[in-house]
Amino acid sequence: MSRKYDVVVIGGGPSGYVAAIRAAQNGLRTACIDAWQNRDGSSSFGGTCLNAGCIPSKALLESSELYHRARHEFASHGIVLEPARLDLAKMQERKARIVAQLSGGIHALFKSNEVDGRFGRGRLLPDNRVLVTARDGSEETLVADHVILATGSTPVELASAPFDGKFIVDSWGALDFDEVPGRIGVIGAGVIGLELGSVWARLGSEVTILEAMDQFLFMADGAIAREAQRQFKRQGLDIRLGARVSAARVEDGVVRLAYDDGQGAHEIEVDRVIVAVGRRPFTDGLLDPLAGVNLDERGFIEVDDECRTSAPNIWAVGDVVRGPMLAHKGSEEGVMVADLIAGRHAEVNYSVIPSIIYTAPEIAWVGQTEEELKESGRKYKVGTFNFAASGRARAMEQAAGLVKVLADTDTDRLLGVHIVGPMAGELLAEAVVAMEFEASAEDLQRVIHGHPTLTEAVHEAALSVDRRAIHAINQ
Repeated sequence: MSRKYDVVVIGGGPSGYVAAIRAAQNGLRTACIDAWQNRDGSSSFGGTCLNAGCIPSKALLESSELYHRARHEFASHGIVLEPARLDLAKMQERKARIVAQLSGGIHALFKSNEVDGRFGRGRLLPDNRVLVTARDGSEETLVADHVILATGSTPVELASAPFDGKFIVDSWGALDFDEVPGRIGVIGAGVIGLELGSVWARLGSEVTILEAMDQFLFMADGAIAREAQRQFKRQGLDIRLGARVSAARVEDGVVRLAYDDGQGAHEIEVDRVIVAVGRRPFTDGLLDPLAGVNLDERGFIEVDDECRTSAPNIWAVGDVVRGPMLAHKGSEEGVMVADLIAGRHAEVNYSVIPSIIYTAPEIAWVGQTEEELKESGRKYKVGTFNFAASGRARAMEQAAGLVKVLADTDTDRLLGVHIVGPMAGELLAEAVVAMEFEASAEDLQRVIHGHPTLTEAVHEAALSVDRRAIHAINQ
């Protein structure tokens, strides 16, 4: 006999578990199925983000930055240490502890909200049925009024550099090194490549990043990308643009990476290779051919603006659908869908989704870039402020970077805010709130910002839009 639910969610990552919790909060009988398996064989909710992505990478980014600062910056504060010693095993242990605590937190949230959390692989069958296959091979069929597909994404593998789990690894493997490689080659200078490259460079690796595109961080505002690239070069990251990897050969314990660029063919020797060229939607085994759910030419599940698929009462959210592969985007889609199923009003404002790269300095932005505005022909005005003029940034010894604000020339409405600098991801939240309420640059100008704070940089950049900055020369 099949078990009946109001909502069944397939996938327990940040899109799926959030959707399940909200559905249960709305009074719907809800189950959440997830097939995640850790390296030690244990099961866990939280998906890639919690177990092998966002959370463990941020833990290592924080630890490695503190180590780097202890070695290179503390002396300028008058703190003299013996040469800092790295205990990588303890660093990795801390990372694992944080992941375990947060994963356990999801279990507690499921219990408190009466979500039926299950480990197993879910497959959508016709008529809103979900086949759940447990790890021991046993099967059970669930029936739901609504099904939410939230199976996330998986790393893209290159034919020229296939994963072997030791010398050539994906982003998960790059988080689990038990020693600091002497030389690392990173394929891809996107978010993941820059973050992982930063971690191991701070811990002592010689890092070379090969990026196939000729433009660095093409998705970011040009001025922000150029400043970030300059800072990374100062830190010792060797970023080579227009470099297309053609082969990766493991010989005598080293990897020989062959690549081509505008100057011809080249080869470098490294001890480890991290492939970070993006992710693809994970739908392997998810859909019965008769389930009626369509995929697009890139393998994403087709949905409308409210995440409805082509099949009645079947929804899809997160990395498995169009849009940026960001945990917070997927979570908000999960909330929206759970509320829509419950008959509530809900939407996601896709024009104000923040993007953050957790390097040092951090890079964060929301809205349109100057390049996009130029291409659209829209009239705009620009204001910038450098952290070099920020008293708080100077006191922190983190005065690199700038804030850039873009506003409509005629209406003064905020169109985009872009930051490279200390705590950029936290500073950006002010801009996201302002843009959600359709604020103007003048609105930001008139908000009183505490002194001395990093947020003053956002205030001054907004003032600079109208050449009214106080602590910078207006041009």
